[in-house]
Formats: sequence, structure tokens, C-alpha cells
Amino acid sequence: MSKPVVLIAEELSPATVDALGPDFDIRHVDGTDRPALLAALAEAHAILIRSATQMDAEAIAAGKSLKVIARAGVGLDNVDVPAATTAGVMVVNAPTSNIISAAELAITHLLALSRHLPAADASMKAGQWKRSAFTGVELFEKTVGIVGLGRIGVLVAQRLAAFGVELIGYDPFVPPARAQQLGVTLVTLDELMERADYITIHIPKTAETTGLIGAEQFAKAKPTLRIVNASRGGIIDEDALLAALEAGTIAGAGLDVFVNEPPTGSPLLGAPGIQLTPHLGASTDEAQEKAGVSVAKSVRLALDGELVPDAVNVAGGIIDPSVRPGIPLMEKLGQVFAALADQSFASIDVEVRGEIVEHDVNVLKLAALKGVFSRISSEQVSYVNAPLLAEQRGVAVRLLTDAASEEYRNLLTIRGALSDGTQLSVSGTLVGAKQVQKIVEINGYDVEVPMAEHFIVMVYTDRPGIVAIYGKEFGDAAINIAGMQIARHTAGGQALSVLTVDSRVPDDLLERVGTAIDATLMREITVVEQ
Repeated sequence: MSKPVVLIAEELSPATVDALGPDFDIRHVDGTDRPALLAALAEAHAILIRSATQMDAEAIAAGKSLKVIARAGVGLDNVDVPAATTAGVMVVNAPTSNIISAAELAITHLLALSRHLPAADASMKAGQWKRSAFTGVELFEKTVGIVGLGRIGVLVAQRLAAFGVELIGYDPFVPPARAQQLGVTLVTLDELMERADYITIHIPKTAETTGLIGAEQFAKAKPTLRIVNASRGGIIDEDALLAALEAGTIAGAGLDVFVNEPPTGSPLLGAPGIQLTPHLGASTDEAQEKAGVSVAKSVRLALDGELVPDAVNVAGGIIDPSVRPGIPLMEKLGQVFAALADQSFASIDVEVRGEIVEHDVNVLKLAALKGVFSRISSEQVSYVNAPLLAEQRGVAVRLLTDAASEEYRNLLTIRGALSDGTQLSVSGTLVGAKQVQKIVEINGYDVEVPMAEHFIVMVYTDRPGIVAIYGKEFGDAAINIAGMQIARHTAGGQALSVLTVDSRVPDDLLERVGTAIDATLMREITVVEQ
């Protein structure tokens, strides 16, 4: 019997090949040579890539026997994950390979900002000796704010503790007890901006976190603030950062990531008090080798039909065809559930009702957790590390099944308790021969809304004229409402309105509409294909 073909499309460490072992026919191709790549994919069962090889829909279609795409790194910008999922091709990466390297780079930026190292180095190389021009500051006894206490944020906190700093943090999804174990005091974002001498950012880029730190936040900062972003470009509003540096509102900034990479022509390149690196978070020998070895192990598991810890789109192992369509729906329900929460979770129940419970549906619990934590974690979330993330945050998780489903053939629900005791739930189902994904319940309100990219969820007191108010506001702002449904329990009581819209809604518009209708809940939700 011939060995499975594993295609290596970019340069990987010898340790990667060693980790694959002797059980495969290992072939090499230049992933940037498109005709050669497409030809080589025709016989490949797995392909290992870095960032230069484009695994788009065309390349995936060329791999008639392809079972797994392995990216030796974290980012997946060069892989069409939805196309791979449709084709039944597993996508894996190495989400934890660079966490130490990323944490160390953030601390390097903090220290270099403190002592003006880039400018001092450039001055020396220009033949100058300007000691007084580069007087710095110590980290000792300063207040360091950490935005995001995921795995990288935790590593940064642990390492900074040795410098004798006061650690404060902003992460609405981390329980205070967990932060206390790390020696971090949780505060609001506004308080963090007001108190911090240094800020380092370690959160994912989502619709909610894009532009999280902008002009309003910089206006609250100390003039001595030094801020570092080695997480994702766009979390700091670059225009606001430039204005703050030029006005002397803050003392300095260190960026490893940018909205556009490379940031060619960006005015930030010449901003005062700034130091820049070209997205070096994962650029260490150790991180690169860890990434290669990690994905090699994942390829072995995938081709053996076993559970793959770092599967991005589908879980390894045998999944019944009747269960598989529920996986992407459950991930999206998890995103909606997390977006509706405004604080940490105490418990999460994943409920599966209907005829599919005859099969193993544990993967649906994993999909729900993956969806939830992909919204709130700074690290890549997989089917295996999602339960670990829940455990680290002290979240109790249960899978509940029931063969009875009164209204729908199958019903998937995520139900949970927030840290203040508030209950939260969202349910969905698949409808018709095309298995259309629909949300059918939110917090006890019955709705039937097709899954979309952009939602607005509002809760307010039911009374005449409300729809006219928010309809006009959104219309005046050129926000097109594609669909709308209103649910209520009693006339004149609380009503829940779900709108699907064609684009994101600015925060200031949401706030204005919420005030106008006296909403008790006003949330914009963006659902991302994973």
C-alpha cells in the first residue's frame, strides 16, 4: 500500500520532517510557483505551509485527496478556511508556538521605550555622544496596565512581576479571583488609561475591539504613558495615536502590528517617541521550530483519523454526517452568546435536543466553547484548548442532551450564568434541505432570524413609535436594515428586537439610539466565519 503524500511547500526545520516520521511520502514544492503547486496538490493528502503559499479555493479544489492543510504558524490569512471546511479539509495551525516569543517582544518594547534604545543606537551610529538626550525611566514601582489576560497576557504579567511593578488589567471576561492569582488588579478600561504608566495590549481583534483605544482614551492618559501593541493592528486607533504623540499627550509607543502591513507611507513612521518592529512577535528560531513540529504532529493525527488539538475548522475523529452541519452553527451561536455578555461567565450549559442525540454530539460542545472563547481570548482557540480556557477562567461547562424537541427537528442552545447571576441564552437550528442556519431564541424570547454577519439586538419597553425612532436613526446614518423581528411576552412589557444589517454600526450611533428608546440592552454583534 502506498504511503500518504505529505507536501511541504515552504522551508521548514529538519525537526518538522523528523516529527512527521517515516510513514509518509514527503514531497517538496515551491508554494509560490502556482502551476507547480496546483500540480503537486493533485496527489497530496496533506500540505504544510507558512505564509507565502496561498491555499485559496482553487488550490483546495486541486487537492482531490487533500485532508489537511497545516500552517506552521498562527495566522491563517493565506488559507481560505470556509472553502476548506466546505471541501471537508481540516485546517490546523500552531496557536501556542509563539506565545513566549510574543510576550518577550512586548516586554522588550516596554524596556526599549523606557531607555530610548532605538534613538540612542541611531545617535551612536551617527557618531554622536548625547548621554543627556536619552535619560530614561525605570519600570520599578511604575503601574503597568495589561489589556487582555489570555495566555500571552498572563505570561507578560508573570514576567513583569519580577520588575517590582504594580499590575492592573482590563479584561471583562476574566474573574477577579483569577486575576488576583496573577497579582493583577482588574479595573475598567477608563481607570486603566488614567492610572497606567505603561500599557501593553494582548487581545484579539474583533468588531468590538477595533479602535478600542482611541482619542477618548488617550485624553485620559498620563503624559508619561508609554503604550505597546504586539497583538493585532487596529486595536489602537492609529490616527488617534499619532495625534497623541505629536501633541505630547503620551510619552511614547511601541508597535509591532499595524492596520496595513507593511505600513508603507504611514505618518506613524515619522512620529515622535515611537519605535516600530515589522511584526516580529513569532520571529524567533524557537517559535518557528515549535510551529513546524506542532503542525507535523497534527498532520499525523489528522491522517490517522484522530482528534486534532489544533484543528481550526473541524474536529478530528469520526463525526456523523447528521451532526457535522451543526458544528458551524454552534460556533456562531457561541459568538453571539459571548457578544451578548458584558462580564465573565460562571457556567455554560450546551444543550442539544432532537434526533441527532442518537449520535456522539460532544463535538457540538467543543464548537460552542470555541465560538465563545474566540470572541474573548487573545490566543487561537481550538476544539481542545477551548475547554481548557473555560477551566482556567473557572467556568463550569456541561453538555446536556434530550431526544425530545417539540418545535424543531434539532435544537442547539447555549445557556449560561454570568458572574453577577444574570442568565443568558441563545438557541439555533438548521432548517430545510439546504440546512439554513437560524437563531430561534435569545434570552427566552422566541425569534426566527437567519444567521447573518451583522446583528443589532435591543431590549426596551414595548410602546408605540419605537421602531420609527431607530428606523429613522439607522436610515439617516445609511445603515441598511436587511431584516427585523420583534418578540415580547406581554403587550407593554419588555420587547426584544433583532435587526440584521448590511454593515457595522458605529458605537456612537448605537449609544444614541439606545438612549432615544431607553434600551436596557443595545448590542451590535458581528459573526465571523471560522
